[in-house]
Amino acid sequence: MTDWKALAAELYDGGPRLMFIGGAWCEARSGKVMDARNPADGSLLATVPQGGAADIDAAVAAARKAFEGPWSRFTPFERQALLLRIADGFEAAWERLCLSDTLDMGMPIQRTLANSRRVLGMLRFYAGQAVAIHGQTIPNSFPGEIYSQTVREPVGVVGAIIPWNAPIAGSVWKIAPALATGCTVVLKPSEEASLTVLMIARIMQEAGLPDGVLNIVTGLGAEAGAALAAHPGVDKIVFTGSTATGQAIARAATGNLKRVSLELGGKSPVIVCRDADIDKAVPVAAMAVFANSGQICIAGSRLFVAREIHDEFVRRVADFAARLRIGHGIDEGTDVGPIISARQADRIAGYLAAGPNEGAEVLTGGSRVEGTAFEGGNFIQPTVFGGVTDDMTIAREEIFGPVISALPFDTLDEVVERANATPYGLAAGVFSTHLGTAHKLAHRIKAGSVWVNMYHAIDPAVPFGGVKMSGYGREGGTEHLDEYLDTKAIWINAD
Repeated sequence: MTDWKALAAELYDGGPRLMFIGGAWCEARSGKVMDARNPADGSLLATVPQGGAADIDAAVAAARKAFEGPWSRFTPFERQALLLRIADGFEAAWERLCLSDTLDMGMPIQRTLANSRRVLGMLRFYAGQAVAIHGQTIPNSFPGEIYSQTVREPVGVVGAIIPWNAPIAGSVWKIAPALATGCTVVLKPSEEASLTVLMIARIMQEAGLPDGVLNIVTGLGAEAGAALAAHPGVDKIVFTGSTATGQAIARAATGNLKRVSLELGGKSPVIVCRDADIDKAVPVAAMAVFANSGQICIAGSRLFVAREIHDEFVRRVADFAARLRIGHGIDEGTDVGPIISARQADRIAGYLAAGPNEGAEVLTGGSRVEGTAFEGGNFIQPTVFGGVTDDMTIAREEIFGPVISALPFDTLDEVVERANATPYGLAAGVFSTHLGTAHKLAHRIKAGSVWVNMYHAIDPAVPFGGVKMSGYGREGGTEHLDEYLDTKAIWINAD
């Protein structure tokens, strides 16, 4: 059995780390650094460079040089082989990668470890896609002996900005399709969780990735992130994070009309019908929010329950929540880890206060976790609110914490209207043992993903993304590759 505490001491000792530009490990041009702290106890893990606009300039230049140079000569087979070597490198380093994520952003180690199938699957899926990119020969009606065809070409330099809530998967979801299509990447991780992304760059370098194909600039969103979004040398920007930041990125991208993909916030509904299998639905509906301490864009935070079973179901969800074990991510048996930062914990605490102030009832939780075992950490109790109405702040705004708002409903037409009455449209869940009911609800709910009698299922082959204010573009599936490719039409006069 792995000694996680010993491995943690081996990984991070509070010393400096470097960022990755043009195949070299370097400090920020300014010399500034940022602290990377463990959200479970506040301890210093390492320092990372606080990159800015000058570092983004250097990274974009390196990415452009690689795109127009050696990387452009890689065949589809060679890109595939490289991605497969990278996948093998991830597999060999999996425990260290997962522990890094757990230390840096708090997710319980058992949950990070369980993501191996998804992450390794993504790398190998995109490796397969690298040799499946093709155009078409198209019959046309132009006079004469004219041939027309299309070819698919990489868009160029991709700027990627990821959040802190899943650094391993978030990085791979941006980097792998770019490499498969022949693009190069400048990636800016969240200032709250940069360490694992630097480990990933090392693995890819050791797998033989040419210099400049992947560049990592650590820094603040308002500095490095803003510079990347607006940079005229970037051909495409892809972002996962808050809706407000996504709007700012979309505005910044208009400077050179770079292509944009956005996966943003959500206020996802979970609908439990009166014929649902309650025993199966309770733990799934609860963990639709409490997984990763609610710090997940698809969290099913609005729990709509048919009035006939509402009281029993919500009571059982509250009982389930009360039994969840809160603790440090590396402790065995931890179900709910810390919130990423004190600032974010304060924000969630504001919603915990707003609920009762607006008339909601705390059924379980409702406060910070105190005690010597949690000293220095940012812990929030898994919370279930009853007596919630649609107009309450906790039912309207994305909390990004372990908070469920339970709401009764009477008819399917009513719950569809209420579920859709949000600016977001990222995900939804439906629980019913009646196939017809499940189909009706799945088709009528406005969301990019709808799960029936389950939640959180994500597969490399299946597209994922949002509608409305939850963004546009898709990650996963063959549609994902389209986000990184341009289509060129070629006409040939054979006369």
